Amino acid sequence: MLIVQIKDGEPIDKALKKFKRKFEKTGVVKELRERQKFTKPSVLFRQGKKKAIYVKKKYHTEEV
Repeated sequence: MLIVQIKDGEPIDKALKKFKRKFEKTGVVKELRERQKFTKPSVLFRQGKKKAIYVKKKYHTEEV
C-alpha cells in the first residue's frame, strides 16, 4: 500500500504527483503489460544476448 505524506496547506496536485511517482517506481503497470502476452524462453534468451552485446560494445570500447 502506498502512503503519501502531505503537509497542511499543500495542494492536492502536488500530493497526486508524489503518488504517481511512487506508483511508477513500484513497476506494477510494467509487470501487468508484460503478463498480458507470453514470450517464448528462446526469444527472451535472444533479447538478453542482444542487450549484453550492446552494453559490452557501449561501455567496453577503447577510444583511440
